[in-house]
Amino acid sequence: MNGVTGRMGYRQHLVRSILALREQGGLDLGDGTVLWPEPILVGRREPALRALAERHGLEHLSTDLDAVLADETVDVYFDAQVTSAREEALKKAIAAGKHVYTEKPTATGLDGALELARLAHGAGVKHGVVQDKLFLPGLLKLKRLIDGGFFGRILSVRGEFGYWVFEGDWQPAQRPSWNYRAEDGGGIVVDMFPHWEYVLHELFGRVKSVQALAATHVPQRWDEHGKPYDATADDAAYGVFELEGGAIAQINSSWAVRVHRDELVEFQVDGTEGSAVAGLRGCRVQHRSATPKPVWNPDIPATEVFRDQWQEVPDNGEFDNGFKAQWELFLKHVYADAPYHWDLLAGARGVQLAELGLRSSAEGRRLDVPEIAL
Repeated sequence: MNGVTGRMGYRQHLVRSILALREQGGLDLGDGTVLWPEPILVGRREPALRALAERHGLEHLSTDLDAVLADETVDVYFDAQVTSAREEALKKAIAAGKHVYTEKPTATGLDGALELARLAHGAGVKHGVVQDKLFLPGLLKLKRLIDGGFFGRILSVRGEFGYWVFEGDWQPAQRPSWNYRAEDGGGIVVDMFPHWEYVLHELFGRVKSVQALAATHVPQRWDEHGKPYDATADDAAYGVFELEGGAIAQINSSWAVRVHRDELVEFQVDGTEGSAVAGLRGCRVQHRSATPKPVWNPDIPATEVFRDQWQEVPDNGEFDNGFKAQWELFLKHVYADAPYHWDLLAGARGVQLAELGLRSSAEGRRLDVPEIAL
């Protein structure tokens, strides 16, 4: 596990996924087989790795990635490093014959992302990319509605994501400073468009075209040492996506917005038969038969509370941590060849959309998103 000293690698992948699997006694495959994940913590800073290992009672750590990859007892390589370091490490792992599971974006450009997919396919190793938002309770409920035909013909998807990330001067920033430096692989387009690609692709249809406007709303920030720096990466992006099947998606992404919604990300889906608003956990619906008939009249106060006219979708089950759920599927894929399609080619589609989004913004025009293949 490379990159577990970072926020996401530590919290979601190590603690809430791998260690959580160990705490429940391993991953039970249902046939008497139990998989027991044994993490090796890999990174550049040995003191930080050792502190994590001691905190959680783990035995294995290393600052030498090559040595770990040469170990025949290692089956899977996981990468949660900064994006700029990921491509080279994944190539090494594939060349060493390891199955690979990685955060996204998988590479800094489409050519590199496609090369990784082709290398993994040629080497015959299993490969997966984290696509965690598909496993959020709110989006699982939304998928249930889609599969049940609730919406009729889906017309549009409107997404709002983001929150205010403090500049770092008078309050510490919630995100690392490299996220705001383009030269270090930062930017909200390369971070979030890969997410939007798989959410749209899996739930509503392949993205056929993109028109985006990226902006740097906060041009100066302060780093982890209190030093000011120029924010050279985009911190907000406004995208319009044409989907296969005819639906149109609009998604705003921003680290310079204050939240006035129920959750940090929300998607409103409107169809001929009904509409829904889904967030991280909740999902509310309004069916065609229960849709009110508002009349535009700015001369009088609103006579109805529109939010009260929506119905909450029940859980109808228990939802595990989304990162852990996908880890379980990938480990079953590696060990038992269980079905799994969130692979490096899927990851390359996300890189492609981010690349085209930035190009669309720079050129001020809508761009087609061609299908890619190995």
